[in-house]
Parts: sequence; structure tokens; C-alpha cells
Amino acid sequence: MKYETLIFDLDGTISDPKLGIVRSMNHALAAHGYNTRSEEEIARYIGPPLDQTFMELVESRQSSLILDLVDTYRQRYSEIGYAENHLYAGIRESLDKLKQQGKYRLGVCTSKRADFASQILALFDLHDHFEFVDGGDVGIEKWQQLQALKQNGVISDKSLMIGDRYVDLTAAHRNGLQSAGVLWGYGSKAELEQHSPRFLFAEPNELTQL
Repeated sequence: MKYETLIFDLDGTISDPKLGIVRSMNHALAAHGYNTRSEEEIARYIGPPLDQTFMELVESRQSSLILDLVDTYRQRYSEIGYAENHLYAGIRESLDKLKQQGKYRLGVCTSKRADFASQILALFDLHDHFEFVDGGDVGIEKWQQLQALKQNGVISDKSLMIGDRYVDLTAAHRNGLQSAGVLWGYGSKAELEQHSPRFLFAEPNELTQL
């Protein structure tokens, strides 16, 4: 297939958000009387929507509690946590090359709120590489985001969703799109292979060899 658009996940694909997410999540847990968690434990939850992560960590689906935890998390994240990201080695060079080649439209689809995603991309002077930045919110799953992008004519069936977790792949497939997994993020090779991506990239420079 000849792709028109490459859609990138953000966390675990373009930048490594672990430090900011771990510190902001533990800030929220402690503020609401819960024990903080290790970096390794929280890292397992990077990728899926924030409300789902808190439901698992506090073992509750009480909507008011989950919303309070998300709000407390976002207070710290919006001030400090977003800037605790760092780019994966080689990703800037690959994005620069893709933009210069001009073969594809580039976009971002992340479970992170769109304003946070834009802040992070601007932090690394990458915002102008992308024609659109689509973000999620509480109660919205990534497949719904891609569905809306299709319905609104932002993307077509000739789009490739690129991400590091199973949610990126399943969201693409549910919308009739092909997917690519990346192995430098937070999903294991076994996790990604289980969902049959069209491509599996081991290094960022492979993105330019589609």
C-alpha cells in the first residue's frame, strides 16, 4: 500500500515520558492518600488512557475519585511533568528526513490531552513537522480518536498508525488502517507481534525506509 499519512503516537514513540509521568502519578496518588509506586510499576501503564491507569492502580471505578486523581496529576504535569520528557535517540533525524522527503503527511494521535502533546512537541521544536495533533481525554479511547479523524476527513484509509503499545495497533485495525509497532518504547515485542502490525521497527531510522 502507498500511504498518504503517517500517524505517530507520542509517549513511547517520539519521546520518553517516564520521568514526568511517574512523578506526576505519584504526586496524585500521595495527594489522595494512596501509596506511591515504583518507577518500574508505573512504566507498565504508559500508553493507555490516564483514567484507565488510575482505575487499576487504586482498584476503583468511582468516577469522582478517578477524575480527582486525573486533575491532580494534570496540575503537576502541566507545570513540570511535560518538560521531563526527552526525545529518543535518532527520532529527530528521522522526522526531519520524513518531512524533507515530502512523501507523506505527518500527524500525531495520542491518548494525552492535545494541549499537553503540543507543549511537548513545541519543547523539542517538532510541532511544525505535523499537520495535526490529536489528543484524547478521560473516557475517550484511541480507536475513537482515529474514527473521528476518519469521519472528519483528516485521514483516509491510506494511513499508517505508528506506536509502541497494543492500543495503537488495535485502534488502527478497528478503523481499517494498517499499523506499525516500534520497539524502543514501552510495549514488548511479544505484545506488539500478538496484534499483527504490518511493520515492526527496531530503530527510529527504519521509519524513513518504508
